[in-house]
Order: sequence, then structure tokens, then C-alpha cells
Amino acid sequence: MTHSLTIRRPDDWHLHLRDGAMLQAVLPETARHFARAIIMPNLVPPVVKGDDAAAYRDRILAALPEDMAFEPLMTLYLTEDTDPADVAAAHTSGLVKAVKLYPAGATTNSSSGVRDFDKVRPVLEKMSEIGLPLCVHGEVTEAEIDIFDREAVFIDRVLDPIRKTTPGLRVVMEHITTSNGVDYVKANEKDLGATITTHHLIINRNHILVGGIKPHYYCLPVAKREEHRLALLTAATSGDARFFLGTDSAPHTDANKEMACGCAGCFTATNTMSLLAEMFERADALEKLEAFTSLNGPAFYRLPANEETITLTKGDEVVYPAKIESGDGPVTVFDPGFPLHWRVA
Repeated sequence: MTHSLTIRRPDDWHLHLRDGAMLQAVLPETARHFARAIIMPNLVPPVVKGDDAAAYRDRILAALPEDMAFEPLMTLYLTEDTDPADVAAAHTSGLVKAVKLYPAGATTNSSSGVRDFDKVRPVLEKMSEIGLPLCVHGEVTEAEIDIFDREAVFIDRVLDPIRKTTPGLRVVMEHITTSNGVDYVKANEKDLGATITTHHLIINRNHILVGGIKPHYYCLPVAKREEHRLALLTAATSGDARFFLGTDSAPHTDANKEMACGCAGCFTATNTMSLLAEMFERADALEKLEAFTSLNGPAFYRLPANEETITLTKGDEVVYPAKIESGDGPVTVFDPGFPLHWRVA
């Protein structure tokens, strides 16, 4: 039985750090184990131009504890007014590693997102030309579409047409939650990857709803049926280079999670590596953990894998704090509902 595993230091290819007091509180939770992260741009106001991204990066680095090493990989928020030239300049400078597509109204702080996809075609064409990835929140937002079907409908109605009309566009399907998403990635050998979150490997929709509503399991895209969770777990543990870790760790204060219309998001930055080691061991796939967390993502983004390593060890139960305190209020750490025995040494 394996009790120790050394892997290259992991990266997080989908992370929310927020800003201000929340940034100060949650950044060390990621930087403790992760070398780099793709930083989501859905602030208020959003990060839409290169200058916005540069300023946000500076705030992140200013909040980083002196004894920690971490590189924020910046993104731009795609709007119908985004300037292709600004995007290209931010990419050429090395500042921006991706552009994020939020369908308007799809999730937290997405009101500035895209409604008319024809209006962003010039940006997508420029991104295809320069090789800049598009990260997509893959859900439609029409009220008549059931929330559990919105990812599958997005693939058919939005994503596939975009990719067919913009050949060469490199796309990351972020936080896929369905077997439909897995199957679509596997059917495309080129220019397509997908991130899978920690929490979607662990919970299905029953965890949110059975026995009373669990607000700290509520996320968007919402967790689906067990068959979909199993499809995600199979993809993550397969070693397939098209699938890689994007935690979508999304801090909200308890007050905002537990209110009548609570915010979507699970905060997993603190214990993700323990959670993943547990799930990969259960799937008899510990030898594939490094690919999922440390190799596949850099390969897609055309970056080198980290040279540093971390070591995970298995032993007595690991106890993580139930909450992280921030200047805005407490943030609940994701609880998988089962004991954890893997820790980063």
C-alpha cells in the first residue's frame, strides 16, 4: 500500500481570489501548495483590459506572504466591447494567458458577459490567430432550459458552432460537470481541453438537496446526477492529457452563502490536494494524480511543468479548519463528508 507520493508542484487552472480583504485571506490557502493559477477576472468591475489585468496582478502579488512563491496567470473578461488589439497586446506582453467567456447571467458577477456571440467573433478570430486560449463557462442561460441541462445545451448551441466557425481556436471547457462534457472533449483530439473541479469529483446533486439544502455544496455549474460524477472521476483519473485540475475554488462569506438567495461556489483551496489524493486512491489511480494536477494543464497552456515537487503522505486523519477568517467574514472550507488521511508533508 502506498503511503507516500512525490509529484511536481501542482497548478490550479481555474481559481477565484476576489480582491481586497478576501484576497488577503484566501491567497495563502492556494499559494501554500500551488505554484501557479489561472485567475478568474469576474471582479466588480470586471478585468476587461490589459491595464486592468496588470493592476490586479500587482494587487495579488502585494498580498502574497513573503515566504510563499506563487505566480498568478491573468485572464481578461470577454465582453461585447472587447478590443481585439488590446487582447493581442496583453498576450504579446506575456501578461494574459487566456480570455474568459461568461454567458451573461450564468454565474457570480457575470452580468457583463456575452449575450450576442456574433459581436465577439473578431476577438475570437484574433485569439485563434495568436494561439490565446478561450476559457468558457459552459452553460446557456435561457430561463426555459432546465438548470441540469444547461451544459449539454451549451455544447450543442454555442460551443460547437463557435469552434466550427473559428478553426484553430484553443478552448478550455471549464469545470465540466456532465458525461456530455467528457464525451465532447474525448471526441476532439485538437485544440480542446477541460478542467474538472475538486468538488465535482466528490458531490452529486443529492449532496446539495437530500436531508435539507446544503448551501456550501451549491455551485455553478450545479452538481449533477451520480452517473455524471462518475464520468468526471473516470476522466480525471484516466491520465488523458485533455483533462486537468481547475478547482474553481470560490470563496464567499458564510453570510452570503447561507442567505435566502445564497451565492454559488465551493471553497476548496485549503484541502484540495488531500481531497484529490483520497479520490485518486479510491479509484486505484494514484499514479495518475501528477498528470491531472501538474502536467496536463501546463502542456495545454504551452508552459513548462514546475520543477519543484511536493510530497503527499498518508497517515492519521488530517483535520483542516472548518472556516477561514477574512476581513469580510468567515469562509467555510469544503467538507467532503468523509475522513481525509492524505496530507502535503
